[in-house]
Amino acid sequence: MMKSWIETANLIECHFSLANLPYGVFGRDGEAPRCGVAIGDVVADLAALERLGLIEAGDAPVFDKPALNDFMALGKPRWAAVRARLRALFARDGDPALRDDPALRARVLAPLEAVRLHLPFKVAGFTDFYANRHHAQNVGTMFRGPENALPPNWLSIPIGYNGRASTVVVSGTNITRPLGQIRPAGQGLPGFGPCRRLDLELELGAVVGTPSVMGRPLTVAEADAMIFGYVLLNDWSARDIQAWEYQPLGPFQAKAFATSISPWVVTAAALAPFRVATPPRERPLLPYLTEPGPMLYDIDLEIRLRPPRARRPTTISRTNYREMYFSAAQQLAHHASSGCKMETGDLLGSGTISGPAKDSRGSLLELAWGGAEPLTLDTGEMRTFLEDGDTLTLTGWAQGEGYRVGFGDCTGRILPAPAEPDWTAAEAHLG
Repeated sequence: MMKSWIETANLIECHFSLANLPYGVFGRDGEAPRCGVAIGDVVADLAALERLGLIEAGDAPVFDKPALNDFMALGKPRWAAVRARLRALFARDGDPALRDDPALRARVLAPLEAVRLHLPFKVAGFTDFYANRHHAQNVGTMFRGPENALPPNWLSIPIGYNGRASTVVVSGTNITRPLGQIRPAGQGLPGFGPCRRLDLELELGAVVGTPSVMGRPLTVAEADAMIFGYVLLNDWSARDIQAWEYQPLGPFQAKAFATSISPWVVTAAALAPFRVATPPRERPLLPYLTEPGPMLYDIDLEIRLRPPRARRPTTISRTNYREMYFSAAQQLAHHASSGCKMETGDLLGSGTISGPAKDSRGSLLELAWGGAEPLTLDTGEMRTFLEDGDTLTLTGWAQGEGYRVGFGDCTGRILPAPAEPDWTAAEAHLG
């Protein structure tokens, strides 16, 4: 593994090694957001490097923008060329242009702790899947019994639904507890009020780089080549709202209120050494879903929950992305199989990533088994679902020999539900 002249990038626990070079959008107070790349404990200003002629992505500047979309749309050969150039600039024995110029380094590099990180790309559309067998088996068992846990189509198709791009937010954004229709147990009709069974879902999000053509399906190999990279994703879920609304068309308001993603997009190229195969198939897949090779990744994932006033979080789950039944490339190929056009900036949520053990489940619904088995945190407090003031952190990394390719953190703190509007006054105004 090549070493960097940025020494913090060489630490084994550092997520942002020279092997990684994840992309994001950053800015300091009073500055316009622009594209950057993380290495060690600093962010490199890609817009500045582009202006100075030290990197070149396309025929026109692409990094002086508040989103990565223009760069992502250039395609895999341009992605590879920029990545190779960045590795040369930051390698200890590479191009000395930046390494040996203190004044230039001061212009181009900023400490990560001194910048604000923004949503890394403009989300064109958001689709969430239900593609982890352990999660589907657990949830189905809770509601339908083990003999009917999986729907009849589950082993044949990556089940998904179209979510809301408008409420995808960057890590660190507070999450307001949603309001909605809820039918309490034993009652025939619903009421309206704050969600009481607020949950998280540990996922990985695939970010589409190059678009597809409307009316033209994709092979799994073509879909894989379109994926620019991956982010951590928390698809916050209002379980009690969902229980009342989801039949017959699936989740709606229970998922629409917020989805958090990490600020750094880890490229598919950085993850390539960590590819692993999907599991053996209990039922043969149709040819359009056939994978040409390993399409999952060996990525360790953790969920940490910190209640209000606690000094440290409790790690409540550890799992791995290799536990998925369908890969992101299969999900993307299925999405386009009808002729659906996929856009630069489309975000595909993997679905909750759960492992086979109780402490490897990716949601509180599973970890606390629908509220029947409360979790005990390190503080001694109990949780079945999230409470106001709780902070959730997702983190993950692929472990190489002496280095990591990591995502950093994806965090969100729960705020109380808003006050309900005065419905009577609204009706009187309309009258």
